[in-house]
Amino acid sequence: VIRHFKINQNDFDPKPENAITIAVSTRVLFNMEKEQQIYERQGLEEYIKYQVEHETEPFSPGPAFSFVKALEAVNTQLRELYPDSEELFDVVLMTNNHAYVGLRLINTINHYQLFIERFCMTGGNSPIGYLKAYHTNLYLSADAAKVHEALEEGIAAATMFTPEKMKEVSETQLRVAFDGDAVLFSDESERIYKAHGLDKFFEHEKEHENKPLDHGPLKGFLEVLGKLQKKFYGKGQRMACPIRTYLVTARSAASSGTRALKTLRSWGLEIDEALFLAGAPKGPMLEKIRPHIFFDDQMFHVEGAAEMGTVACHVPYGIAQRAAKRGRKGEETPSGLK
Repeated sequence: VIRHFKINQNDFDPKPENAITIAVSTRVLFNMEKEQQIYERQGLEEYIKYQVEHETEPFSPGPAFSFVKALEAVNTQLRELYPDSEELFDVVLMTNNHAYVGLRLINTINHYQLFIERFCMTGGNSPIGYLKAYHTNLYLSADAAKVHEALEEGIAAATMFTPEKMKEVSETQLRVAFDGDAVLFSDESERIYKAHGLDKFFEHEKEHENKPLDHGPLKGFLEVLGKLQKKFYGKGQRMACPIRTYLVTARSAASSGTRALKTLRSWGLEIDEALFLAGAPKGPMLEKIRPHIFFDDQMFHVEGAAEMGTVACHVPYGIAQRAAKRGRKGEETPSGLK
């Protein structure tokens, strides 16, 4: 395929085998709520007709838009320091939309001057099978079922939600906030807490503080962020690094924080800021941090963050999900928070 547009950009595009690939669905990159309602209420043919009739009208930004723009800002600064490096973020647009919608998506991407060259449009089929072929490091979707499917394939994934009013975030520094247990770490400690209560949890963590926790589904994403951070550190830009990471955990520092920090150290990973909240709500702290994206395994914290304007993602992993499913009588997580 010969591409005649954005030809000057091709020299700077990351190569797929070396890139840090972020796969995003169209429904999180752009606001497609109206179109989704047409699809659900009137069917596929009316949906396609509407998209074709409005293909010159750009979609408005969705919850992942600022995150993607921040990835591009990091790429710009990486290229300045390492002109020949291919270790850059590469965004792939993943959608089960039909190719009929492709022109409107391309027009929208060009409207916002986004550097997204790779599309995967599967015409009604699930795109999850393609994620490994794209060497995906993170997959973001509004569809909880697809996120479950990706996690089962061993791919870091999360369901992204749209706050009613998103807080303004930095345009020059990428900020990523992680919960600990069942996100960066396994759900080992969460299982102890659920089965035996808080006292046994504290006792277990104290006894095992020198034994690293097993990895959780997003450990690999923190690793690639750390790898890029070290490229900036290598040029003397530790304090000016455009990537900043946060651990925001309900653990308490004195009784269970040691194991979390020692685990990260054993992995050779740094976290820029660690906030141990001892069970306090995370929303107010995240409002101060203003991350582009926050990952948590419990919907309670996701909802609390979203209510205060943070773009929050649910990682449906670990023992907490079974309890949540029982509470919802088997229903999937909804695709939006009101």
